[in-house]
Amino acid sequence: MKRSQWKWLFVSLGFSTVVLALVLYFTFDESTIDYLKQLNPWCLLLALLAHVVALGFWAGRMKSMSRSLGYSVGFFHCLNAVFANLLIAAITPSQAGGEPVRIHELYRAEVRLGDATAVVIMERILDGVVLVAISLVSMLLLGQQWQSMAPGLAAFIYLSWGLIAVLVFFFAYSVKNPQMLKDLLRRISVWLERRKRRRNAEKLNALLERIDNEVDNFHDSLGRFVNHGKAGLVWGTLFTAIFWTIEFLIPSVILVGLGEKPYFVESFIAQIIIALLMMIPLTPGGSGVAEVSATSIYGMFVNSSILGVFVLLWRMIFYYFNIFLGFAASIGILQREVKRDRRCRNH
Repeated sequence: MKRSQWKWLFVSLGFSTVVLALVLYFTFDESTIDYLKQLNPWCLLLALLAHVVALGFWAGRMKSMSRSLGYSVGFFHCLNAVFANLLIAAITPSQAGGEPVRIHELYRAEVRLGDATAVVIMERILDGVVLVAISLVSMLLLGQQWQSMAPGLAAFIYLSWGLIAVLVFFFAYSVKNPQMLKDLLRRISVWLERRKRRRNAEKLNALLERIDNEVDNFHDSLGRFVNHGKAGLVWGTLFTAIFWTIEFLIPSVILVGLGEKPYFVESFIAQIIIALLMMIPLTPGGSGVAEVSATSIYGMFVNSSILGVFVLLWRMIFYYFNIFLGFAASIGILQREVKRDRRCRNH
């Protein structure tokens, strides 16, 4: 990792640690000790294993979608890419830094850059569609109760649906009109280049030419998804639904381990709201935002005595454990890249 990335990692960890300490301080009481005495470690182990299984379905999604475009990418290569993506996602706003990692790893598996980009962007599209579908089902199951459970958040959810719809529309339009996407990327590149003190016309022209080539590759890849990769989209949608379902069940498993009711449907809605809030680029990896939003939303239906402990255990699995997996995977990738550079020098 670069020095700047280490800095943002420490900032992210600092945000999360401070907020968790405050949550524990304001929710810890005598009843908390009683709950901790009856803590079921097997439920916590099940929650941790379920998270790993969910990440396995994410890797399966990458593999199946790449295969539909004619590439054979190993499952464990995809799993390692997913793990490595978790570390960078933990230190970038909106967790957006994970996408370049996954694109890079697919590229290293001999997937064309345009195809790799198409796979990763299609993953995001499927995430948005599935999250909207899960939220609709959850709200129908709760009826009018969800609005009383989370007053004031209805407008936020509707706004998020609208934003996702706009992004999907923009995506669909860019598929039919790749020139629009080229023009947009060109304008952004020229604007960024003008902000530099030293401008290099040759490098800018080379960059613009590469943008045109990669947009063409990306457009061709999306066309192949629609025309020949439909099986990849079907499997990708199925794996996406399974991934998010497992992830959203984990908080309920933690609650059961703490001796509380699982609150399955309420927890699904809470997780969707938290996921949408974490997409707002406020802090690295959504640290602080996740803890505050989880405390606020789960505080509406979870006993306050275990609220702080619940949020701590939830973040231990979805944040701190993710960073551990990301470090382990990144070390493996670094070792591979070093060996690759040595082979290139020898030849």
